[in-house]
Amino acid sequence: MDNQANPGTTRQLWRFHGGLHLPDHKALSSGRPITPATLPKRLVLPLQQHIGAPAKALVEVGERVLKGQMIAQADGFVSAPLHAPTSGTIVAIEERPVPHPSGLSAPCIVIDSDGEERWTELHPHAHWAALDAGELRNVIREAGIVGLGGAGFPSFIKLNPGARTEVDTLVLNGAECEPYITCDDRLMRERAGEVIAGARIMRHALHARRVVIGIEDNKPEAHAALRDALARVDRHDIELVQVPTLYPTGGEKQLIKILTGKEVPSQGLPIDINIVCHNVATAAAVHRAVERGEPLISRIVTVTGGGVAQPHNLEVLIGTSVDDLLAQCGGTTPTLSRLVLGGPLMGITLQHRGLPVTKTGNCVLALTPGEFGQHGPVRNCIRCGECARVCPANLLPQQLYWHARAKDFDHAQDYNLFDCIECGCCAYVCPANLPLVQYYRYAKTEIWAQARDKKKSELARERHDFRTERQERDKAERAAKLAKKKAALEESPAADSEEAKKVAIKAAMERAKAKREAAGVEPKNTDNLTADQQRQIDEAEARRATEKKNESANERE
Repeated sequence: MDNQANPGTTRQLWRFHGGLHLPDHKALSSGRPITPATLPKRLVLPLQQHIGAPAKALVEVGERVLKGQMIAQADGFVSAPLHAPTSGTIVAIEERPVPHPSGLSAPCIVIDSDGEERWTELHPHAHWAALDAGELRNVIREAGIVGLGGAGFPSFIKLNPGARTEVDTLVLNGAECEPYITCDDRLMRERAGEVIAGARIMRHALHARRVVIGIEDNKPEAHAALRDALARVDRHDIELVQVPTLYPTGGEKQLIKILTGKEVPSQGLPIDINIVCHNVATAAAVHRAVERGEPLISRIVTVTGGGVAQPHNLEVLIGTSVDDLLAQCGGTTPTLSRLVLGGPLMGITLQHRGLPVTKTGNCVLALTPGEFGQHGPVRNCIRCGECARVCPANLLPQQLYWHARAKDFDHAQDYNLFDCIECGCCAYVCPANLPLVQYYRYAKTEIWAQARDKKKSELARERHDFRTERQERDKAERAAKLAKKKAALEESPAADSEEAKKVAIKAAMERAKAKREAAGVEPKNTDNLTADQQRQIDEAEARRATEKKNESANERE
């Protein structure tokens, strides 16, 4: 990889393979300050807004809640709780459409706002440096913070390196490389102090040796604001580094490569090379959670594109509908053709405007026909190799495409399918307009589904094997008992066996008599017998006397 010098710093920078210089379209929204979004009448909060298990509802329909109150708890280790973004009433807990590529519905909590914005009791930790790392991570977990750069991984997990390694570097990602999106840019310009404060807390939680903040060189105002904030706190363990503007510099592995020269192993994690990477917005959220006691209930969202009248960056309560945001930005233009949640390359197309903004929703993009690489009809691959030239993960996208299309998932994995970050560079340059990323996502989904089915089958087989083994064991134990009893009978003489029977019968009769006496059961009437009853008794006694006489005769013979 080529190295290059970074103006204004002694840090050496490296270069990752591929990448694209794209028209950024950031001026549409970057010039306007962050504006608080209006309080919506209704909020729809999906229980799953993060990687991992969905949260579990703690409230019931009809219950009144306060702003910041936990309304759903984490359900498992890889999960995150959910908090009420405003005060109001729970009006439904049901399946609602959510922003997802499938377009399907998912469980949601629906809150009608009362307009009062009454907070629950908050518990700030002004002296957080006195807390140990575990306590600090628990505060961050209970605040429901997930990665705000788009992935949505629960942040407390990434702040827990475990016992296997020490963290050398905490990287804060301020690159924000995808076109149109400027929410992190405005955050760093206006709230640089919050980013630096969050970086210090995260460094303490990780016991990291240093912090490096990477920011693309097309954000000079944000760089200056962070530099001034660093000067005010006089932190020499936090370094601010400008990196060249190249998509997808904001990819975790790509930014780490640029800043450190280290490469994350294939299908590995940054912690494998003693590095942890978080987004600058996540750092600001950590500051608010720890030093102010505020859970994650809002985020900055860029509303932009040629299809919206007045692009803005809005601070939005989680659960606000896309339609509400568009209305606050002057509504849409007649030329609107497509709504995207996220950027033009990695975002997802929204099926309708009523979908809610989630914790990972950093941008609402209103595109017009032909705007930003909306391609024409799909044609056959011409094997030009452009996709491989621009792939930042240094993969062979053409081979991945052929194997995914043929449903040959084993070979797709041989070509490191899961190293694909789905940045869309390959599809952007493809002259055949092939939807390459969609094929890769399809292949990954199928492989995950097959893995789940295989796990279920293995579990069913284990249960069957265990049941069969238990049945065979029980059968063997019964056979052993019968064999032991039979052997004991064969070893004893017949007379002894008969005598043993008599002894056993007599003992059983005595036990039954004792049991009746203990229960207070009186013997049945033996007096005042009828003639027929007395005759039956006499006949039974005569038979017993005859049998006893015969047995005595046999013994003498």
